Amino acid sequence: MPTESFVPVIESLLDTDLYKFTMWQAMLHRHPAAQAEYRFICRTRPESALSELAPALDRQLDHLCTLRFHPEELDYLRGLRYIKPDFVDFLSLFHFQRHFIRVTTRGGDLEVVARGPQVHVMAFEVFVLAIINELYFRRYQTTEVLAEGRRRLRDKISLLQAFSREPARRFPLLISDFGLRRRFSRAWQEEILQQLRQDVPHYLTGTSNVFLARKHDLTPVGTMAHEYLQSYQAFGKVRLRDFQRAALEDWVQEYRGDLGIALTDVVGMDAFLADFDLYFAKLFDGLRHDSGDPIAWGERAIAHYQSLRIDPAGKRLVFSDGLDLPRALELYRHFADRVQPAFGIGTHLTNDLGPTPLNIVMKLFQCNGMPTAKLPDSPGKIHCTDETFLAYLRQVFGQTK
Repeated sequence: MPTESFVPVIESLLDTDLYKFTMWQAMLHRHPAAQAEYRFICRTRPESALSELAPALDRQLDHLCTLRFHPEELDYLRGLRYIKPDFVDFLSLFHFQRHFIRVTTRGGDLEVVARGPQVHVMAFEVFVLAIINELYFRRYQTTEVLAEGRRRLRDKISLLQAFSREPARRFPLLISDFGLRRRFSRAWQEEILQQLRQDVPHYLTGTSNVFLARKHDLTPVGTMAHEYLQSYQAFGKVRLRDFQRAALEDWVQEYRGDLGIALTDVVGMDAFLADFDLYFAKLFDGLRHDSGDPIAWGERAIAHYQSLRIDPAGKRLVFSDGLDLPRALELYRHFADRVQPAFGIGTHLTNDLGPTPLNIVMKLFQCNGMPTAKLPDSPGKIHCTDETFLAYLRQVFGQTK
């Protein structure tokens, strides 16, 4: 019986989100000896067991660990003004180590754990998620499903074209593709971007996918994710109460004015705003929303800037929590005359073809042997396996369950 031919999901180490590089550089410079553990999570019950993917995932990871950055890819990264020469030199030597990542199954569940030096394991995340998604959805790559995806894409484009006839507001509509990690396939993400760039180029401001940004001359978009701030919960020289301030300060020192969008929900908006004083509010260009009610969050952000006597019109609010296009337009209409809104749309761009998308993540659970936790404004996004640490974190930041 002939064996199925191997088709790699990942063929370039640039085929990942920009913020993996920006956090990676910061960690290499600030905490190069940190040890970390990342775990895969599926938040919903898929239609077929993910455990079936384990052999194929192992094979894809074997392939991933053979990849290197090509000289022209390194030249592209070197051309981004916030990427520093020594980090590019590090990447020229880098390749994934297979023994740092393990795939197992439990019943119908798929378990993936990456454990080792943080600067060697943190980049696994997006690749693992993209691989699992594409392996899972290969069974749905039929003519009918792709036709439905193209019909839905045409509807999105028509919605944007209709929106363009609305009266202009103070600030423009800015939409970026954040859909790499949950994409239907690499080819589909590229088709989406090409079509949007052709039909509504004035609304598409960029993509988080560095490979496609380079290939199609788009702006690569992204700053920081939860793992960056969570890591500071475990660094011994930082009091737990001060971890956000320490992380933000290191980011400021690393990027000196670039990449100035701060993530607000690692321990909730209340705790974030308590730390986001006049110093940080002036240094950062804006904030990113990723949990809780987006309108309430945006109003609180505007009020906070006003309380510091900062004009909100000079700041950007980035919305990226499970958005679809109608919701993004609703938020735009609400905020666009008072603050600069921007929208990162993921699954609803790159995996909206009919089959139910997977809700999967790969999160940091330990750093330097200590637990880390995410306590956002949406209870379903809480991640921590150590209930004692979770309770202590809540106590420190005055949270109730």
